[in-house]
Amino acid sequence: MAQLFTPAATTLFRVVIVLTGLGIVGAGVTAYLWARADSTWNVGKPAPQPVPFRHDLHAGQLSIDCRYCHSTVERAADAGMPSAQTCMSCHSQVWVGASVLEPVRSSFTLGQPIRWTSVHRLPDYAYFHHAAHVTKGVACETCHGRVDQMPKTVKTQTLSMGWCLDCHRDPVPSLRPREAVFTMGYEPHGDELPADIREFYREASRRLTSCNTCHR
Repeated sequence: MAQLFTPAATTLFRVVIVLTGLGIVGAGVTAYLWARADSTWNVGKPAPQPVPFRHDLHAGQLSIDCRYCHSTVERAADAGMPSAQTCMSCHSQVWVGASVLEPVRSSFTLGQPIRWTSVHRLPDYAYFHHAAHVTKGVACETCHGRVDQMPKTVKTQTLSMGWCLDCHRDPVPSLRPREAVFTMGYEPHGDELPADIREFYREASRRLTSCNTCHR
C-alpha cells in the first residue's frame, strides 16, 4: 500500500501539533497573568471627577471622620456619598468663591446630586454590604487603602473575587477592635481581639466562602 504522507509531511504535522499546544498554553498563561495584573483592575489609576476632592486634606490634615461624609456605612449596604448639603455645611464658610467648588454650589442650589465617578465599583452580580464588614471589625483602609494620604482617590486593591476570598478564608488578621475601624494607620497593640471572637471567625470561614454569601 502506498504511503499517504511523506516523512516531511509527518514531521510538519507534528510540528504544527506542538506549536498549537504551545499556543494554547501560552494563551492560557497570558490570560491568567492579565487577569491578575493590577492594571487590569485599574489599581492606582485615578478616575476623573466633577470636583477634585482631596481625601488627604479632609481625612488626613483635617482628620474628618469617614462617617461624616459616608453617613450610612454603619447601617446599610452602601456607604453613601455626601450630599451637596453635607459639603456646604463647611463650604458655605470655607472656600466660598472657589471655582473648583462651583459644581457643589450648583448641586446645592438646584437640588441635583453631584455625579461622582465610582472608583471602587463591583460587578452587579457581587453583593457587598458595608455595614456587615465595618460592624464586624473590618477597617476602611483594608479595602480602600490609606485614603488620608491620597490627593486623588485610587484603588489600592483589585477587589477581585480571589482577593476577597483570601480574607474570607482567614479574616482574623484583617479584624480590628470596633473603635479602630475608622482609624487610618492603626497599629495594633498586641492581640486585642478576644479569643472567642478569633475562634468564631475561624469556624465561620466555611460560611464566609459559600457562593451565596456574595452572589445572591
